[in-house]
Formats: sequence, C-alpha cells, structure tokens
Amino acid sequence: MKRAVVVFSGGQDSTTCLVQALTQYDEVHCITFDYGQRHRAEIDIAQKLSVELGAKAHKVLDVGLLNELAVSSLTRDNIPVPQFGENAENGLPSTFVPGRNILFLTLAAIYAYQVQAEAVITGVCETDFSGYPDCRDEFVKALNHAVTLGIARDIRFETPLMWLNKAETWALADYYGKLPLVRNQTLTCYNGIAGDGCGECAACHLRAKGLEEYQQAPEAINASLKEKTGLV
Repeated sequence: MKRAVVVFSGGQDSTTCLVQALTQYDEVHCITFDYGQRHRAEIDIAQKLSVELGAKAHKVLDVGLLNELAVSSLTRDNIPVPQFGENAENGLPSTFVPGRNILFLTLAAIYAYQVQAEAVITGVCETDFSGYPDCRDEFVKALNHAVTLGIARDIRFETPLMWLNKAETWALADYYGKLPLVRNQTLTCYNGIAGDGCGECAACHLRAKGLEEYQQAPEAINASLKEKTGLV
C-alpha cells in the first residue's frame, strides 16, 4: 500500500497537493501544525477540508515552541501584516517565520515513519514565492537528505508545485476538478480571510494574479502545466 503524508495548512497550495496526492496514493494522511499562528482559522479549515476530500487521517500537532522563538507578523499581533508592495527589511518580509519549514518537514517525516508512509508532500514553491529561503528546492533536498540519514529510512520529500507558477497551480486544481473548492474554501490570506481573502496582502495578490492569468489564457497555461508535469 502506497502511503503519503501531506503537510496541510488548508491554503491553496497544500489543498492542491492533497487533491493530487489522493489520486496517486492508496492512503493519504494530513498533518497540520498549531504554532499560535495569527490566522488560526486555517486549522479549522484544514480539518474540514481533510474530511471533505477524503484523507485517511488528520493530525493537528501543537508546536507552540516555534511561536516563542520565531518573531514574525504571522506569530505576533503587534507586527502588522504588510500590504503587497511594501519593502521588506533585510530582504525578507515580516511574514517569514524562521525555521518553520525546517520544523514542519522534520516532524512530518517522523509522522511518516510512524504511519509507514513513503513520502512527505509539501506545497512549497520556488517559482512564485515571497522570498522565503525555506521554500527553495535546494533547501528541501538538503533537509530530505539529512532526515533520511537521521531516521535510516528512505522517506521522500515531494514538492509537486516547486516549479509551477500560481496560474499553473490553479490549472492543476482545475485538472482534478477542484478549482471551485480551492478558490472558495481554502485560506491563503495573511489576514485570515478565507476564499478570495483581503485582497491587500502579498498572498492575496499572488493568488488573484495567478487566477486572472489562468482565466485569461487557460489553453496556454494548461499546455505549460502539461509540459512541466506530464499530465494529459
């Protein structure tokens, strides 16, 4: 039996990954991390979507220690969420949570070990991202190597969105017939508003821009998706 664990936030990217994983694996487990994030509604949305889409199990793990260590506008109410276009300090936006994907992927691999899954799937992306260093392909591969050595089991870190832009990610959701669900029921907004979000933060801008591009040129975007993924 092929099993996978999806790092699941209830946002556009991780939901699209879950939708795809359910067609590729016999059993899919979701893991969501409660780190005292600003938009905690994402946990409830993740729980609802995992049931609706048919995941085998959904574990919500308390990792509040990350909140104590990582200062970010997503972990501190007194740090405002930047609007799209605001300049980032030191090259990184205030929404960057240092160490988040290091911790999440490591814990997800331990969970995968427990449930005998062969893969950990995450929706990180280097093509369309906010400059987060822990979303890069180089980082994921390096951590995967270290974790495999540390647990003595070959658990793959899969990043199906790594080289897709947001328009292609929308096309992927549409390929599986889940574009309306991803658009209306996921939470990507940094201000914690589900669906199309606040329309002002960087996450909302990236999401809306990608959807507009896909709606304007679906044939071209689908052709590009096919070239990158081999999906027909």
